[in-house]
Amino acid sequence: MNASVRISVSSLRAHKRRFAGTFLAVLLGVAFLAGTLVMGDTLRASFDTMFGNATSGTDAVVRSADTITTPGESEGVRQPVDTDLVKTVDETPGVAAAVPNIQGAGQLVAANGKPIGGEGPPTLAGNWIDDPKLNSYQLAEGRAPSKSGEVVVNRGAAETGDLRIGDTTTLRTPDPVKVTIVGLATFGGEDGMAQVTFTGMTQADAEKYLTARPGEAASILVRAGPGTGQQELVDALTPVLPKGIEAITGQELAEENNDMISGQFLSLFTTFLLVFSGVALLVATFSIHNTFAIVVAQRTRENALLRALGASRRQVTASTLVEASAVAVAASAAGLAGGIGIAAGLQALFPAIGFPFPEGDLVISGLAMILPLAVGVVVCLGSALLPAVRAGRTAPLAALRETSVDQSGASRTCAVVGTGLAALAVAITLTGVIVSPSLWLAGAGALLALAAFVVLGPVASTTAVRVLGSPLDRLRGVTGGLARRNALRSPKRTAATASALMIGVAVVSLFTVFGASLKATMDQTVSRSFAGDVAVSTPSFGAGGSGLSPRLAGAIAERPEVDTAVGLGRGVAEVEGEGRALTVTDPVALARTFDLGKVQGSLQDLGADGIAITQNEADKQGLKTGDTTQLAFTDGEKETFTVRAVYGQSELAGDYVITRDAWAPHRTQDSDTLVAVSFKDGVSAADGKTAVEKVAAAYGNPEVQTRDEYAQSSAGGIDMMLTLVYALLALAVLIALLGIANTLTLAVHERTRELGLLRAVGQTRSQLRAMVRWESVLVAAFGTAGGLALGGFLGWVLVKASDGASDSAFAFAVPPVQLLVVALVGLAAGALAGWRPARRAARLDVLRAIATE
Repeated sequence: MNASVRISVSSLRAHKRRFAGTFLAVLLGVAFLAGTLVMGDTLRASFDTMFGNATSGTDAVVRSADTITTPGESEGVRQPVDTDLVKTVDETPGVAAAVPNIQGAGQLVAANGKPIGGEGPPTLAGNWIDDPKLNSYQLAEGRAPSKSGEVVVNRGAAETGDLRIGDTTTLRTPDPVKVTIVGLATFGGEDGMAQVTFTGMTQADAEKYLTARPGEAASILVRAGPGTGQQELVDALTPVLPKGIEAITGQELAEENNDMISGQFLSLFTTFLLVFSGVALLVATFSIHNTFAIVVAQRTRENALLRALGASRRQVTASTLVEASAVAVAASAAGLAGGIGIAAGLQALFPAIGFPFPEGDLVISGLAMILPLAVGVVVCLGSALLPAVRAGRTAPLAALRETSVDQSGASRTCAVVGTGLAALAVAITLTGVIVSPSLWLAGAGALLALAAFVVLGPVASTTAVRVLGSPLDRLRGVTGGLARRNALRSPKRTAATASALMIGVAVVSLFTVFGASLKATMDQTVSRSFAGDVAVSTPSFGAGGSGLSPRLAGAIAERPEVDTAVGLGRGVAEVEGEGRALTVTDPVALARTFDLGKVQGSLQDLGADGIAITQNEADKQGLKTGDTTQLAFTDGEKETFTVRAVYGQSELAGDYVITRDAWAPHRTQDSDTLVAVSFKDGVSAADGKTAVEKVAAAYGNPEVQTRDEYAQSSAGGIDMMLTLVYALLALAVLIALLGIANTLTLAVHERTRELGLLRAVGQTRSQLRAMVRWESVLVAAFGTAGGLALGGFLGWVLVKASDGASDSAFAFAVPPVQLLVVALVGLAAGALAGWRPARRAARLDVLRAIATE
């Protein structure tokens, strides 16, 4: 083994450049993985500290025990508690102070008239709590609100909106309220909790604007007296609380809040990044394997001489694995340092893009260091294992003959195995998307399809390169023909080099197709369901925004240009024991503005005890018109509703519709999510939109859009997702380019004598550079074409599987322009990867090249 190590060390010293691409591929993959883990640990620790500081003075929280959670929502809706309960809590032994905590949605308007936040994180408003120990927000500047219209806002929101103490602005609750800023606050020592905004009002204002009726609060915050522990306080409160009301410790509240961020957002975010780390490392695997395969092939005579001198197969194999281990350990260690640098860079970058990274030192755990290091070493050794075994099998007699580095993989075995895998992939995929819709089956079929593409790569590369390179003979003459022949020399090498790029392009194409399909689905949904002329909405997604005033639809309907204006509000209730979202609206106006499909029964007679449901939900619940169903609301009340209408479509109207009269007794903070407007005959789109905008300006200036604009803005989050995906996949494409460049560099090295002869017979430097670059472009073209085909297929699988697993109808769309851009980027990347090897080849000394053995 010592001899193997000495041989490996000597080889590495003599041929350091051969492993440059492998080193960088491992380094980048490990750095991304380590950076993701360090960033996740740091964010979790920072939020844990921030929530701990913010709730450190709260020893117990009194709140409703039950929640109603609707499908697709992570947080449930709780019943408010009666503020009269504060007196009972305050008189309980061990309680030092108890205050009501009123919370609702409230979105501040910036100095430039635009809303602050609302792009995901909540925009909150509530009563300002005077007890500094019970208030999660600490007054940093100014004073607390003392009269109606005065507010305290978190400092981060004020900076974002260019607001200062003394400024007057609008708070959407959702009804617009004029407020004056009298103080700025921090949360747990930070300017805000991520992008969450908070506006603190007087208790009277909070009850007026944020609750359905006075005397209600989201919870009651309790501080213990000296010598009373948190659990002891909870035990004392529990017997005096009414049925349906619970008390939890402040520590439990902090853990819940932290889980809400860490357990949901951060877990999703880090999982998202880890998936792309896996893609990058998978791409690196192909590049590393290809490098070692070429190096082993080039050293066939050297390995044969070692065998002839007495080296065993195990020693030759071990020497190759020792080289791989040295590269793996060095690159992975450098990758760990790079990962820490990435996390530090993101810590500085996040505040610049509007996502404050909580202050604090980077948290570098043992797992965040050991796991990437182990993954880097395993990936590198695993990729080098087959070439190492092949090196050990070199016959001693190979030292006596000329050897070829051609490792053609276009074998019958590859063709048979690849075809079998492809057939199995198609069968499983079709079963998962058509016969028995299942995301798991579709995913298994997709993985098999990827494996089939990799196995069939060497078989397909010969034909593909001939077809893709055929124009070169006419366009570039002899230079193009030589480039094509060079790419055809080793189908296995060409396929392995192109596979790395193929995977990157396939994932890009997959998300491009899926994103286009989601947009087409949204456009189809709006076109099919929305029969109005304009839509009034707030540009927000997630929990942000404050919604629209329920009075806005009525004000718009009074305009002479408007025929119908209907607002869609949202409520929640348990229907037969399961949480469901309710659409609160005027059913008659709804039917005039939305296409509800076939309607059984009458939407005109819902009243205060009637409900309309979709045909799909009716079939699930076994209901028909005239039947009754029980709804349980967040206020604890249960009421029996009669099904008076069953309608066909539900995309925008929702599955359950009740009137505002039916919702009024149970509502909390009332708001609409959308106001749909239809104009009278003869009113132009421009005149009607202008009239609606004039009314909307008095209600916080929400966005007024045409039907097409509304469909595009509804899909706006998809573009944001795709931008992030493309940015992350750039790493995988970069690693693939390093693989192509490394392969060409090694190919130039093995063809030194040949290149010298070409120069000797008249090939110019520019022709030589062009030949190497076009060979790189052909390899990239093969990988790009395969990636587009695989990505398009996987995109179709994902869309169809989502369609089968969802109640909504998904539309499949292929965006030709975007995919063309992907193809051009792939080709340009090939040309870029070939630039340095081509430059190096052109610099070869002709006489020395000819003399090379």
